[in-house]
Amino acid sequence: MRPPSGLAGTGTACRRAEAVLGYTEKGKAGLSLIRGFLALFLLTTWPAPAAQQTAVEEGSLDASQKLFAVMAAINAAGYDAELQSPSNSTLRAVVRREVAAKNPACLEELRTFFAVHHRDDATAELSQYVSFALSVGDPPGFEFRYKTNELPPDVAALDGFQALLQKFYAQAGIERIWRQSQPAFEEAIARYHRPAREALLAVNAYVRTSTSPNLHARFQVYVDLLAAPNQIQTRSYKNDSFVVLTPSAELPFQDLRHAYLHFQVDPLAVRYSEELNKKKALLDFAQAAPALEDFYKADFVLLATECLIKAIESRLAPAGQRQAAVDQAFREGFILTPAFAEALPAYEKQEQSLRFYYPELVKAIDLNREDQRLAAVVFVSERPARRAKAAQVEQPAELTGARKTLEEAERHYRDRDFDQAKTAYLRVLKETGEQPLHAKAYYGLARIAANQRDPQLAEDLFEKTLTSSPDAEVQAWSHVYLGRLADAAGEREQATRHYQAALDVQGGSDAARTAAQQGLREAFNRKTQQQP
Repeated sequence: MRPPSGLAGTGTACRRAEAVLGYTEKGKAGLSLIRGFLALFLLTTWPAPAAQQTAVEEGSLDASQKLFAVMAAINAAGYDAELQSPSNSTLRAVVRREVAAKNPACLEELRTFFAVHHRDDATAELSQYVSFALSVGDPPGFEFRYKTNELPPDVAALDGFQALLQKFYAQAGIERIWRQSQPAFEEAIARYHRPAREALLAVNAYVRTSTSPNLHARFQVYVDLLAAPNQIQTRSYKNDSFVVLTPSAELPFQDLRHAYLHFQVDPLAVRYSEELNKKKALLDFAQAAPALEDFYKADFVLLATECLIKAIESRLAPAGQRQAAVDQAFREGFILTPAFAEALPAYEKQEQSLRFYYPELVKAIDLNREDQRLAAVVFVSERPARRAKAAQVEQPAELTGARKTLEEAERHYRDRDFDQAKTAYLRVLKETGEQPLHAKAYYGLARIAANQRDPQLAEDLFEKTLTSSPDAEVQAWSHVYLGRLADAAGEREQATRHYQAALDVQGGSDAARTAAQQGLREAFNRKTQQQP
């Protein structure tokens, strides 16, 4: 187990509703219920695009309902870290308001628990709850996935939180809030998908494998929108490896790649630990490195693994930066990094994958040569802290007239104040004759109609949006939603036309393209629908 780390028409509408009923409300029947849940389903429980579910073969980029529940609970209990940061997801404030409005009966007990387990360091405070979320199963039970003696120490210290979370989940209506939050997660995941895929595929290419050395292992990346921004949390529990990313301006590419390298290399170090320990005498040199953590100084296999990963990272860097990266790692106390970096070019020239070539890398470590190299090293006193890149906040130009009204409407919509949002969208239609602004207003009204359980009106308004000169973003998403409506009715040909139309829009967002591509690959109700 690696130590955890944290850086900083009505008939048509009825048919469509009937097609969706089993998925959104298992076992319930009746047209009055059908009408109510159709719109909410379309906007909040649409299955995640395949790109969100599987970034590479053994890993996925996704959101986690159990992590969402834990983060919602601690936000309600007093977790206010970087609450005013402009880098926060707007979803964090929305969820906090939703929970406050519910005022769950267990809230005072939850606040007391949070205060008792308070950490002065905000990252450490978040870390223990991330560990808990990754150690339990799905709601509402949140049963532990590991035996009591296998639980991480910071999770064991949260004794009693499981029972509190169960009560909070039910009393605060977290299931409903989770469903309503899906569009925000879909947008964030779509934004991260391409760089995440590139990071993982770069590692696969270098180690020459598309699977883990342990066929039962799992690598999972979760996007968490309710925690303080610019955090990267990594965990390795038994055969499970996790990365949790909080909101940031861009994907922390290097940290994700580093975590995935551990996923690939850690099993090899365990398999060949006997060979590695033949070089253990070198561990004495690491004791003098002030910047090196104690757990590396106590575990030679752990230290050697980190050194190999840093050496691989240097080989993946631009040629002009490679030696500097090796030298920096060496001075920080990762004493075998130069030896591995010098051995890797030979690996690159042959055809075996890393899992088979690994023993050769270990054999290449010459104790006498490393003694001489280490005798001259000057260790640094501390390592530079790394955090995800913070969002760059630009001052927007002041909006006036209909554009200001439209921004007001969007703000009310994000806050789920649909009555105020509807009033503002309608004002936009009166205040300007500009068709693109009309299109945005109709698009907003269509989403409100869906949320307020009026699917036929939603469909009509999405169609109206498309005839009002919408910009590329609005045009693409309108086709996606119309495609989903058609799919729900079993009208696959019509749905396919809308998905293809969304892909044909020049300038549409990556999120819209991802949703449209998923729609073309498979109609949601062919696999996910369950008949009542």
